[in-house]
Amino acid sequence: MNMIRRFMGCIREYKKPTILTLLCMVGEVAIEVLIPFFTANLVNEIKGGAELGGVVRVGLGLILMSLVSLGCGALGGLFGSRASAGFAKNVRHDVFTRVQSFAFENIDKFSSASLVTRMTTDINNVQMSFMMCIRIAVRAPLMFLFAVIMAYIMGGALATTFLIIIPVLVIGLLLIARKAMPAFRAVFRKYDKLNESVEENVRAMRVVKGFAREEYEKKKFAAASHNIAKDFTFAERVVALNAPLMQFCVYFNMIFVLFVGSKLIVTNGGTTIDVGQLSAMLTYGMQILMSLMMISMIYVMMTMSYESFVRIREVLEEEPALTNPASPATDVKDGSIDFENVSFKYSAQAKKFALQDINLHIDSGMTVGILGGTGSSKSTLVQLIPRLYDTTEGCVKVGGRDVREYDLEALRGAVSVVLQKNVLFSGTIKDNLRWGNENATDDEMIEACKLAQADEFVRSFPDGYDTYIEQGGSNVSGGQKQRLCIARALLKKPKILILDDSTSAVDTRTDALIREGFRTYIPETTKIIIAQRVASVQDADLILVMDNGHIADMGTHEQLLASSEIYREVYESQTNGGEQDEA
Repeated sequence: MNMIRRFMGCIREYKKPTILTLLCMVGEVAIEVLIPFFTANLVNEIKGGAELGGVVRVGLGLILMSLVSLGCGALGGLFGSRASAGFAKNVRHDVFTRVQSFAFENIDKFSSASLVTRMTTDINNVQMSFMMCIRIAVRAPLMFLFAVIMAYIMGGALATTFLIIIPVLVIGLLLIARKAMPAFRAVFRKYDKLNESVEENVRAMRVVKGFAREEYEKKKFAAASHNIAKDFTFAERVVALNAPLMQFCVYFNMIFVLFVGSKLIVTNGGTTIDVGQLSAMLTYGMQILMSLMMISMIYVMMTMSYESFVRIREVLEEEPALTNPASPATDVKDGSIDFENVSFKYSAQAKKFALQDINLHIDSGMTVGILGGTGSSKSTLVQLIPRLYDTTEGCVKVGGRDVREYDLEALRGAVSVVLQKNVLFSGTIKDNLRWGNENATDDEMIEACKLAQADEFVRSFPDGYDTYIEQGGSNVSGGQKQRLCIARALLKKPKILILDDSTSAVDTRTDALIREGFRTYIPETTKIIIAQRVASVQDADLILVMDNGHIADMGTHEQLLASSEIYREVYESQTNGGEQDEA
């Protein structure tokens, strides 16, 4: 019931077409059930020698009833499609809105491939189920009920044939559905794996081609696809038994009614049942069995969709790991940063801390460099500053206030992050730059690009700043992408700027020019630079050396050369043939 209430709330502005669909279905069924009744009376009147005028009047009435039934069916289809499409639109909107509120912790829980499946395949299944609920799920039970009542009115004891055939059909359909449903449920979980394979392959296309692994990826995809097809084939093969079972019941009922009814007409001379009633009984028998067939289809579809409903509900009911406090602060005073006894792990179940016992003070306006090997938790450290994750122990302060006391939008508006994986969105270069400041003027965008050393290559494009960026920035190089992302961050004019290894794809001269631009353009902004090259951080006010989730050493370039063995080894390995040769 909770799930039903949850999804009923997604109907919202489409209540009117939903109700109209239900009313149209009731009207269509009522008229369809009455047509055999009037047809039977017409047959009996013709047999009794009725006048042509009376036959014509009844015939015209039947035509009118048929047209009204047809109209109800057409309008039901129109309103139903509008209601179901609108319902799916609202579900999709609610799911997407919910995902936007998720923290990284929530995204990690579901995986991006699974969320894509829920937003597409699962919502399509839910849409189909909603359509069936407001049309067939209303039509079939009403048709069954009305047809049984009319069959007893018209045929009397002859209608007891349905007491034999209905249980046979119902039990058969339930057995078929019970056999097929586990396979349908399994398929949707396998869709996640298939989408994950596709997403991974598309994103890593250059790597796949670079290692000539196309055939391997094809085989991997074919295996996942074959696995889904195998489950679907089994389920569809079982469900296909519906048709022969239905035909058996229909023909058995038809033969039984014809045999017994004809015998009664011959032996009783039409006093118990006449030709008209016999024809109506055949029609009602067909309606009853067809309604049961439709109910079985609903049962199959709803059981298939139940897994989709559950998966969507999981997203809608997932509580964001990060929320605003009751009375959030909206003003970030300055760019000072404090880590006080901070320890962090990515999940409560994790045995090992990614960061442990971090104590650090950074004055506003300082330039801080961070060095460390792969897996030393450099990125994890800076992700705590804009509260992309919450600390497990201790607290992080920005502007002298715990980040958990800020409004999330206000905090992240004061912190610009250029992540290790740079992302550009489909649209023009201007569109991408305005992610940093939607009201930025052309002059401001040009200035930011000059500081990020991007203006020159942007102007080299035929369309300049109106050049269209393909999805993921696939039509620009890695270095160009990094510089555009830096320019985008500069347009925010943040109080804290974090560069997470975001100049790795540019040469050392360009890297130096970008850092020089920071000093002149945003002198009061706190700048945190994660880098692999000592040259990128050696002129910083403070350099942190990370090792295995700890701050192993900190100090200026000269201090670390004298006191830190790790820093000295990295510096010497790069200056004795690494950085100098590259320059």
